[in-house]
Amino acid sequence: MTITERLAELGITLPAPAAPLAAYVPVVEVGGMLHVSGQLPFRADGSIVTGKLGVDVDAEAGRDAAERCGIMLLAQLQAALGGDLDRVERIVRLGVFVASDPGFTDQPKVANGASELMVRVFGDQGRHARSAVGVPVLPLNAAVEVDAIVAVRAA
Repeated sequence: MTITERLAELGITLPAPAAPLAAYVPVVEVGGMLHVSGQLPFRADGSIVTGKLGVDVDAEAGRDAAERCGIMLLAQLQAALGGDLDRVERIVRLGVFVASDPGFTDQPKVANGASELMVRVFGDQGRHARSAVGVPVLPLNAAVEVDAIVAVRAA
Protein backbone atom coordinates (compact mmCIF):
# COMPACT_ATOMS: atom_id res chain seq x y z
CA MET A 1 0.00 0.00 0.00
CA THR A 2 1.38 3.43 -0.89
CA ILE A 3 1.44 6.27 1.63
CA THR A 4 -1.17 8.09 -0.47
CA GLU A 5 -3.43 5.04 -0.23
CA ARG A 6 -2.73 4.80 3.49
CA LEU A 7 -3.72 8.47 3.99
CA ALA A 8 -6.96 7.84 2.08
CA GLU A 9 -7.67 4.77 4.20
CA LEU A 10 -7.17 6.89 7.33
CA GLY A 11 -9.44 9.60 5.94
CA ILE A 12 -6.64 12.18 5.91
CA THR A 13 -6.58 14.81 3.18
CA LEU A 14 -3.40 16.85 3.17
CA PRO A 15 -3.87 20.62 2.90
CA ALA A 16 -1.75 22.92 0.77
CA PRO A 17 1.51 23.43 2.64
CA ALA A 18 1.57 26.62 4.70
CA ALA A 19 3.81 29.43 3.48
CA PRO A 20 6.64 30.49 5.81
CA LEU A 21 5.72 33.22 8.28
CA ALA A 22 9.18 34.84 8.24
CA ALA A 23 12.65 34.56 6.68
CA TYR A 24 13.08 30.77 6.42
CA VAL A 25 12.19 27.88 4.13
CA PRO A 26 9.77 25.11 5.12
CA VAL A 27 12.11 22.19 4.33
CA VAL A 28 15.87 21.82 3.80
CA GLU A 29 17.39 18.57 2.47
CA VAL A 30 20.96 17.73 3.47
CA GLY A 31 22.52 14.32 2.94
CA GLY A 32 19.25 12.44 2.57
CA MET A 33 17.73 14.08 5.63
CA LEU A 34 14.86 16.55 5.45
CA HIS A 35 14.80 19.18 8.18
CA VAL A 36 11.24 20.46 8.42
CA SER A 37 10.61 23.85 10.02
CA GLY A 38 8.09 24.12 12.84
CA GLN A 39 4.51 23.62 11.68
CA LEU A 40 1.49 25.17 13.34
CA PRO A 41 -1.92 23.58 14.02
CA PHE A 42 -4.02 24.81 11.08
CA ARG A 43 -7.68 23.85 11.02
CA ALA A 44 -9.42 22.97 7.73
CA ASP A 45 -10.74 26.55 7.50
CA GLY A 46 -7.21 27.97 7.70
CA SER A 47 -7.46 29.25 11.26
CA ILE A 48 -4.91 28.21 13.89
CA VAL A 49 -5.60 26.43 17.18
CA THR A 50 -4.53 29.06 19.70
CA GLY A 51 -4.17 29.35 23.44
CA LYS A 52 -2.19 27.96 26.31
CA LEU A 53 -2.40 24.42 27.67
CA GLY A 54 -3.51 24.39 31.27
CA VAL A 55 -5.23 27.78 30.91
CA ASP A 56 -7.69 27.83 28.01
CA VAL A 57 -6.79 24.63 26.11
CA ASP A 58 -7.14 21.16 27.64
CA ALA A 59 -4.82 18.23 26.99
CA GLU A 60 -7.18 16.53 24.51
CA ALA A 61 -7.54 19.70 22.43
CA GLY A 62 -3.75 20.07 22.61
CA ARG A 63 -3.32 16.50 21.37
CA ASP A 64 -5.61 17.30 18.45
CA ALA A 65 -3.58 20.46 17.75
CA ALA A 66 -0.37 18.40 17.69
CA GLU A 67 -1.99 16.02 15.18
CA ARG A 68 -2.93 19.03 13.03
CA CYS A 69 0.72 20.11 13.15
CA GLY A 70 1.66 16.61 12.02
CA ILE A 71 -0.76 16.80 9.09
CA MET A 72 0.81 20.09 7.98
CA LEU A 73 4.23 18.50 8.40
CA LEU A 74 3.12 15.72 6.02
CA ALA A 75 1.92 18.35 3.54
CA GLN A 76 5.36 20.02 3.67
CA LEU A 77 7.06 16.66 3.14
CA GLN A 78 4.82 15.86 0.19
CA ALA A 79 5.65 19.20 -1.43
CA ALA A 80 9.39 18.81 -0.80
CA LEU A 81 9.36 15.28 -2.24
CA GLY A 82 7.49 16.17 -5.41
CA GLY A 83 4.36 14.40 -4.17
CA ASP A 84 6.12 11.10 -3.39
CA LEU A 85 5.73 10.37 0.32
CA ASP A 86 6.87 6.82 -0.39
CA ARG A 87 10.40 8.23 -0.42
CA VAL A 88 10.16 8.65 3.36
CA GLU A 89 12.51 6.08 4.84
CA ARG A 90 12.05 7.02 8.49
CA ILE A 91 10.66 9.74 10.70
CA VAL A 92 13.83 10.29 12.70
CA ARG A 93 12.84 12.94 15.22
CA LEU A 94 9.96 15.22 16.17
CA GLY A 95 10.34 18.34 18.27
CA VAL A 96 7.04 19.31 19.89
CA PHE A 97 6.63 22.71 21.52
CA VAL A 98 3.58 23.19 23.71
CA ALA A 99 2.47 26.65 24.85
CA SER A 100 1.82 25.86 28.51
CA ASP A 101 1.01 27.27 31.89
CA PRO A 102 3.95 26.61 34.27
CA GLY A 103 1.81 24.09 36.18
CA PHE A 104 0.90 22.07 33.05
CA THR A 105 3.03 18.90 32.84
CA ASP A 106 1.27 16.77 30.21
CA GLN A 107 3.38 17.92 27.25
CA PRO A 108 4.21 14.28 26.36
CA LYS A 109 0.49 13.42 26.13
CA VAL A 110 -0.08 16.44 23.87
CA ALA A 111 2.90 15.47 21.70
CA ASN A 112 1.41 12.00 21.21
CA GLY A 113 -1.05 13.56 18.75
CA ALA A 114 1.79 14.07 16.24
CA SER A 115 3.73 10.95 17.21
CA GLU A 116 0.82 8.55 16.88
CA LEU A 117 -0.12 10.11 13.51
CA MET A 118 3.35 9.30 12.14
CA VAL A 119 3.03 5.67 13.22
CA ARG A 120 -0.49 5.38 11.74
CA VAL A 121 0.77 6.75 8.42
CA PHE A 122 4.25 5.17 8.14
CA GLY A 123 4.03 2.11 10.41
CA ASP A 124 7.33 1.21 12.09
CA GLN A 125 9.14 3.77 9.91
CA GLY A 126 7.07 6.40 11.72
CA ARG A 127 8.54 5.53 15.14
CA HIS A 128 10.92 8.30 16.13
CA ALA A 129 12.93 10.04 18.81
CA ARG A 130 11.14 13.05 20.28
CA SER A 131 11.27 16.05 22.54
CA ALA A 132 8.13 17.53 24.14
CA VAL A 133 8.85 20.94 25.60
CA GLY A 134 6.63 23.41 27.42
CA VAL A 135 7.14 27.02 26.33
CA PRO A 136 5.48 30.27 27.43
CA VAL A 137 4.31 31.39 23.96
CA LEU A 138 4.46 30.32 20.30
CA PRO A 139 4.12 32.29 17.03
CA LEU A 140 0.61 33.61 16.34
CA ASN A 141 -0.41 32.40 19.82
CA ALA A 142 -0.44 28.80 18.51
CA ALA A 143 -1.08 26.14 21.13
CA VAL A 144 1.46 23.68 19.63
CA GLU A 145 4.28 23.68 17.06
CA VAL A 146 6.03 20.59 15.64
CA ASP A 147 9.27 20.31 13.66
CA ALA A 148 10.92 17.19 12.26
CA ILE A 149 13.95 15.44 10.86
CA VAL A 150 13.07 12.81 8.24
CA ALA A 151 15.31 10.34 6.38
CA VAL A 152 14.43 9.94 2.68
CA ARG A 153 15.44 7.67 -0.17
CA ALA A 154 16.98 9.19 -3.29
CA ALA A 155 14.53 9.99 -6.08
